[in-house]
Amino acid sequence: MDGMEVLWQLRGRGETLPVIVLTARDSLDDKVLGLERGADDYITKPFRFEELLARIRVQLRKINQPTAKDQTKLQIGNLTLNLLTRQVWLGEREIELSAREFTLAETLARHPMQVMSREQLLNRIWGYDYDPGSNVVDVYIGHLRRKLGNNLIETVRSVGYRLRP
Repeated sequence: MDGMEVLWQLRGRGETLPVIVLTARDSLDDKVLGLERGADDYITKPFRFEELLARIRVQLRKINQPTAKDQTKLQIGNLTLNLLTRQVWLGEREIELSAREFTLAETLARHPMQVMSREQLLNRIWGYDYDPGSNVVDVYIGHLRRKLGNNLIETVRSVGYRLRP
């Protein structure tokens, strides 16, 4: 039995352990087959050991991180959002946020260090029918900065905002 068959049987039994295929098979069809059969990553030979280690670390992070649907709390640095009670803590201090402020903070916390454009935030929080020329995102970012501190939310000029741990 070859590695692809082993992988196919593992996934068929419901096994979810991460699998990185390391092979000399480098055609596009082989890569697609490996990924479709359930590989979490696919590396072809020759490869650099540092790259393999980095890809292993990525898979280990995924294992140790609860899925978004199972998560009831988001923790970014010393910021904690309880998604069930909608409470926000900055260190030991509870911070009161409006419903929109909480949703904005949650959206940024679900994508730490990822730059979210004004348009993305506007669509996710206020909806698609909201005026794209509106400055409502900037206003609410300002509210969050006043409540959470200026260092937590970073402006990426001409792109958007991101939450820093």
